Amino acid sequence: MRTNNRLIPPALMLALIFSASAQAAGFQDTAWVVASTPVYESVNQPRRECWSEQVGHDSVGSRDRSYGGAVLGGLVGGLLGNQIGKGTGRHWSTAVGAATGAIVGDNVDNDGRGYRGETRQPRYEERCRRLDNISRQLTGYNVTYRYQGHEYNAFMTDDPGRSVRVNVNVSLAER
Repeated sequence: MRTNNRLIPPALMLALIFSASAQAAGFQDTAWVVASTPVYESVNQPRRECWSEQVGHDSVGSRDRSYGGAVLGGLVGGLLGNQIGKGTGRHWSTAVGAATGAIVGDNVDNDGRGYRGETRQPRYEERCRRLDNISRQLTGYNVTYRYQGHEYNAFMTDDPGRSVRVNVNVSLAER
């Protein structure tokens, strides 16, 4: 260190260093814990719950049925049966022709499925809901400790036990 082109003697430099450290000396000591209260935080970790629910039926292979083919087939079948039958058998042949014509006409008009072409299957939809899952988690401790007749408060992440280490700094009081 230079001042006015002169070197400061090493003894003076050491004296300056020691006087500065003497003004703010520090050490560690033990303080007694008076109270330690756990601090909890509520944490929500929601989860999703899903299930299948029956909402109706699907008709597999069905569509709106048409009855025009059955009516037309019954008329044509009845006329043919009436032409074929003779005497008292004419009534029976007309009835059988009408019934057969109605069935054939219905099958042709409804793509050959007849009455057994429709099957009903249950229809399911997925339903979901969000469920809150709230838990308490320990975040630390509010600690009250006593040192030299004075009480102090601090937040600590770990349980301090019966005592804590404290840093003590000593400095000169102003007059």
